[in-house]
Amino acid sequence: MSNAKSVLVRDLIIFQIKLVLDGLKDLALSPVSIGAALLDIVSPGPRPGHRFYAVMTLGERFDRWLNLFGASERADASDDGLFGRSRAGSNALIGWLEELVLGRKESEEQETGKRTAA
Repeated sequence: MSNAKSVLVRDLIIFQIKLVLDGLKDLALSPVSIGAALLDIVSPGPRPGHRFYAVMTLGERFDRWLNLFGASERADASDDGLFGRSRAGSNALIGWLEELVLGRKESEEQETGKRTAA
């Protein structure tokens, strides 16, 4: 298989994993958020809704980490697909996967070089 096709297959697999993780997050957060809101109603704490909003904050942090579509911007302009739009070792799922595949982190200078080459 050519390099371009293997990059496309890899990116498809990554996207499918991200979709599954996003769906699992939604399945988990729905009952947890209901439970947190009920606890906030029955047993209010120091701030109204603090448990419910903590669950929402957790979901937001997970969304930023997962970054479902973020690395896709202009990924087709790079020979390295999604990895060409991210930095190995960055604080996102794609950065973690790229670090795992490459076996090293990338510095910001290396990332800038990838973007100018793209």
